[in-house]
Amino acid sequence: MAPFPFDVIGFDLDGTLLDTSGDLAAAVNHALHSVGRAPLSVERVRPMIGGGSRHMLAQGMAATGGCTDAELDLLQQRLLAFYEANIAVLTGPFPGALDALDELARRGVALGIVTNKNERLARLLLGELGLTDRFASIVGGDTLGPGRAKPLPDLVHLMVERCGDGRAAFVGDSIYDVTAGRAAGLPTVAVSFGFLQGPIEELGADAVIDHYAELIPALERLGG
Repeated sequence: MAPFPFDVIGFDLDGTLLDTSGDLAAAVNHALHSVGRAPLSVERVRPMIGGGSRHMLAQGMAATGGCTDAELDLLQQRLLAFYEANIAVLTGPFPGALDALDELARRGVALGIVTNKNERLARLLLGELGLTDRFASIVGGDTLGPGRAKPLPDLVHLMVERCGDGRAAFVGDSIYDVTAGRAAGLPTVAVSFGFLQGPIEELGADAVIDHYAELIPALERLGG
């Protein structure tokens, strides 16, 4: 077997490794219900995911009548409190994700997470699912402080450094992921089963996969 072409593979979390849409939709609807708004379906919430909790909630509020910044501040805290208490009720890995992680680890690849979810919540979720030890680095949207989250490349650079540096690639499902990965100088892979906001081709990723069984072959092609 030829040596694997990458030393580090980074992953987005929500919509890439894990289907968190059910639990995130429940948290959004909890916040909406607290101010008398109608609930949104999981299908309505899915495209709102990826830019962090405030961005997601702002879109949910806009879809049900809008809100002020002060209301958004209050409701974000309600959303986060509910989500933390119910973080892994409906969440699980996408099909084939764990097998792909196992195979990458078998090939000596260091694995990292770069998410716009707060680092504490990302670690809590991964811990609830028994996945924490698989990753050499877990980087959240607040790890470097305000204004440093994806689509900026800062968190991706940090993940690669914490994974030991080397040749790296990044896997995600949103424009935040592809933009951050490319800005960091990494080849990017987009997953078509994620929380898409439009056609997958418009993200501009270097490769697109429809199932995790396709990930390692796609990475081998990109690294060739």
